[in-house]
Amino acid sequence: MASDAPNAAPVAPQAASGPSPDSIAVTFAPSVSITTTAPKSVAAPAATHSEKEKGKGDAKKEEAAKLNVTEHLLSLEEIQAKFETSFNTQKPAESAGLSAAVAAKRLQENGPNSLTPPKKRHPFLKFLDLLFGLFNLMLIVSGIAAYVILAIDYANNSQNTYLGAILIFVAFMNALIEFYQQQKSQSILESFLNLIPANCVVIRDGKRQQIPAAELVLGDVVYVNMGDKVPADLLVFASTDLKVDNSSLTGEADPQERSKRQTHENPLETANLVFNGTLAVNGDGYGVVIRTGDHTVIGQIASLTAGEDRRESPLSSEIEHFVKIIASVAAVVAVVFFIIALAVKGLSVAQAINFAVGTFVSFVPEGLPATVTMLLTIAAKRMAERKVLVKDLQGVETLGAITMLATDKTGTLTRNQMTVTYVWSGLQFLSAQPVPPTLPAGLSSLVPLDLANPGPNEVMHIAGLCTRARFDRTDVPLAERQVIGDATESGLLRCAASKLEDFDTIADRFPKVFEIPFNSTNKWAMTVHKKKHSTGSLMLYIKGAPERVLALCKSIFTDSGVVPLTPEHAAKFDESYTFMAGQGHRVLAFAALALPEDQFPEDFEFTKDPINYPNKDFTFYGLVSLEDPPKHGVREAVGHCRAAGIRVMMVTGDHPLTAEAIGRKINLMVTDTKSMIAKKRGVPESEVSETDVNAIVIHGDKIDGLSDADWENIFSKEEIIFARTSPKHKLAIVKRAQARGHIVGVTGDGVNDSPALKKADLGIAMHKSGSDVSKEAAAMILLDDNFASTVAGIEEGRLIFQNLKKSVQYTITHTMPEVWANLLYIAVPLPLPLQSVQILIVDLGFELFMALSYAYDPSENKTGLMKLAPRKPVNEESVERLRRRQELDREERLRAAGKTAAETGDVDGGGEHHEEAKGLGAKLRRMGKNIGRLFTSRYWKEAFEKTDDEILVDGDVLSWAYIEVGTIQTIGCFVMYFYALWYHFSLTPSDIVKNGASWGLDGNDFTNSRTGVKFSKDDQVEALKYGQSAFYLGIMFQQMFNLFVCKARLAYPYGAYMFQNTKSFIGLFGGGLFAMAMVYIPPFNVAFGTSWRLSPLVWLIGLGFGVLIFLYSFLRIKIKRMFAPINFTGEIAGLQMYATRWSTGR
Repeated sequence: MASDAPNAAPVAPQAASGPSPDSIAVTFAPSVSITTTAPKSVAAPAATHSEKEKGKGDAKKEEAAKLNVTEHLLSLEEIQAKFETSFNTQKPAESAGLSAAVAAKRLQENGPNSLTPPKKRHPFLKFLDLLFGLFNLMLIVSGIAAYVILAIDYANNSQNTYLGAILIFVAFMNALIEFYQQQKSQSILESFLNLIPANCVVIRDGKRQQIPAAELVLGDVVYVNMGDKVPADLLVFASTDLKVDNSSLTGEADPQERSKRQTHENPLETANLVFNGTLAVNGDGYGVVIRTGDHTVIGQIASLTAGEDRRESPLSSEIEHFVKIIASVAAVVAVVFFIIALAVKGLSVAQAINFAVGTFVSFVPEGLPATVTMLLTIAAKRMAERKVLVKDLQGVETLGAITMLATDKTGTLTRNQMTVTYVWSGLQFLSAQPVPPTLPAGLSSLVPLDLANPGPNEVMHIAGLCTRARFDRTDVPLAERQVIGDATESGLLRCAASKLEDFDTIADRFPKVFEIPFNSTNKWAMTVHKKKHSTGSLMLYIKGAPERVLALCKSIFTDSGVVPLTPEHAAKFDESYTFMAGQGHRVLAFAALALPEDQFPEDFEFTKDPINYPNKDFTFYGLVSLEDPPKHGVREAVGHCRAAGIRVMMVTGDHPLTAEAIGRKINLMVTDTKSMIAKKRGVPESEVSETDVNAIVIHGDKIDGLSDADWENIFSKEEIIFARTSPKHKLAIVKRAQARGHIVGVTGDGVNDSPALKKADLGIAMHKSGSDVSKEAAAMILLDDNFASTVAGIEEGRLIFQNLKKSVQYTITHTMPEVWANLLYIAVPLPLPLQSVQILIVDLGFELFMALSYAYDPSENKTGLMKLAPRKPVNEESVERLRRRQELDREERLRAAGKTAAETGDVDGGGEHHEEAKGLGAKLRRMGKNIGRLFTSRYWKEAFEKTDDEILVDGDVLSWAYIEVGTIQTIGCFVMYFYALWYHFSLTPSDIVKNGASWGLDGNDFTNSRTGVKFSKDDQVEALKYGQSAFYLGIMFQQMFNLFVCKARLAYPYGAYMFQNTKSFIGLFGGGLFAMAMVYIPPFNVAFGTSWRLSPLVWLIGLGFGVLIFLYSFLRIKIKRMFAPINFTGEIAGLQMYATRWSTGR
């Protein structure tokens, strides 16, 4: 049942095996809007729709934020009348329920009891979105232009048959590869999504029957047993010790008692409602269906995700930004040289267009999209092997780019499985788990739990026998068993089973003859067992709230045996109890009484009314504390994240003190909060400066009232915990963090996490414990439910970014020889050194082989990779820069709309998200608008503004590719080109330049100045094949060296890491084989204009320039280290990096 004091701190004495009014465990109380007017019809109720000056999107979110549930406020008679159903509160199994005819009619009217799947774009439209991306669009336009030229002048442009086909094919191939990966991830996800339980038990026409849950209707009478998943929102009218696990809905870890009593106006806190998707962990009950499908609470929360769109990933925006620049530069240069070719050089229109297309193609690295997609695909496959499923390829890199990780507690950081931690018996502390290297504050000694001691042995027998929990099966190892029972009972049962010998037969050896279950009045549970002892055959066991159990005892077990209970013993009890509760643990007391044979023989019949069982003078055996412990590896995982410069923030529905206690165990919070500092200094909190505080805990009740200044103060801290949050709060927290420029990752497993998972830059859900709604909303799923896998994912994401950057730097370097080949063809003029079709067999040939090998590159420095700051760090300067740019964007929008800020009411900008139109037409309009921005002063001013951000294609990459090594390669290729013509035909550069304008044309025979031999048109065509073959191989040989040089980003290009990736040599061999085939296999000479007669001596020039590139890289890195050393993150004081050794299994 819900607590009457939801903000009570978990340091008071704890009830036994279930929440109660003065229990430590309290219930989630989010900010919800409750409608008190009961609906009048049995039709599916619709949420209230606000029409006040809000757009449809805002109204939808407002509607979803309301929990329009009021039936719990009605009497049971009113419920029967409202839903026109019949049930018996005294004998629920004899209820009549609905008739089959009425149920069928309501099913037809209101639809099935299932959540509407999220709207999905048709696969064909998804493919078109990818196909008409800017990069692919450029290729398609170029391919069409090639065919236009072919139609104008087929004889002189026959190669355009291949060129156009290849360009268009590449565009389709790029789109197809990415589309395939998206669909593959989606199909994997759908294979384990199931939004409602398959079957449920109902009473119709007075008969109990099992039906598909999707066929439930309003007014149906449903039976829920322990272990069942609740199939709809039910109003409980009868129950027996019913408890439900609401953790997936509210984040509350403790089971909640449910009965027919209405205890609260808030539907999430009242005891007479159970909700779709929650789990019955104890007892059983009957309820009437009051909400189905999308109108259930889980459906309303899920609908919050429909109004949220995930931002474009950093990688996507950076690639798009680079493509825009390349496309714009290529287009401008192509147009300029088209005009020059037409007006100055006097070429025909077909020749000028052909040249423009060649120039355009040379600028565009056609293989780049395929390379990026394949690299991400390989990385995604590698992450899947590490139990991380990526739904969106861009998410692979996004995980490595996050600056803030907001995580749920229950089921994500913790196991959502109560576990015995400490036992206090015989007046000493014992640890049920391996003793940690550092004892908690307040504990002077701690020894392992030893059942050779009769005190702890008896405690374990009480835990294993005085219980209603049981294992689902006994034919598998303990770790693989599921427990049927509530979380506390489950924790005690697992501990007893792991410590006692032959536990599976314990119930048979010591059969239960009498039982009083736990209830909120007694706050204890009692059992009597046939267990022989020195004075009789029966043993009474009792466990429950410590203060209640102690009050029933007159003796206590110590090292000296059983002795009378004294005030000194009670003082030690209080001290131990206070320590356990102060750790945020649930605490239970255990006592026993050996029943004498003369009063209670073996066949004695115990009765509850009248009471004939002992209820006092017990022997106190000890205290046991349980906690929902951190998952294995979480402490180190959080520590590694923080060491990598990532802020880890807890956002939970649990109590602040419980959240903080867990946070301090897992490295999430290691410094003092404001209240702790004030207490240490002995001053009021108001006298503690915010600059002295680096840790903060925020209660959900305060979130709605936070000002912009308050949010700024919160996010200025390194250690942040938000507790008692609702789904709406989690969503607001994510948006606020994103508004500061954070790339936000959100981990969670509950329905209450799903809106934030959808809005985050990267939502990360749990597969095993996660709700289906959360999996649908997330972009990534941890298949093993291990938070520590997130760190592996971050490391993988950072590595793939480094490898992508290396691959892009390598790939675009070869574009400069291609560009200069086309430019000098017009400017000098030279016989064309490299044809468009040859450019394509560079970009889509050997370059793909080599570039893809980067996907398998190991880290240059694995430790150093996770000590780098996030590549887009958030600091005061970045926030100020973002605010300035947002203000400029706002002003531009207002100017475009012809309005002022005063007219729109948007005086301060408000940080609102402006919805963008969707569809192909809108996408093309935005594309044109974005390209137009390239020609504004603001764009170039911001492009060259100094920041700490590291982007995929930055100034360093561009300088290497287009200025430094690009120039070296260009020179090397032209030297090979001229040398090949000189070596094979004795043509001097002067002869080549003098006749370049009319090379290969009719009537352009000339005399070789060196040999005096006449050089005919056919000779010129043949000679050019040699030169073009040399130019082509020149790129390949130099790129072989560049392949290894580009591996070095954090170190010099030598060392073991340069040779660890065997795929590099496979790529080198495959790429080299491809290039040689293009030149030295005669059939390819016809298609691609190469010559197999080219002498291998020409290769030496390319190899020599490759060595020059290698040597130049050393000098360059040396200079860079002098002026721009690599900055790693500093050490964080207080991090505990030893393993969470005992929290294993999940």
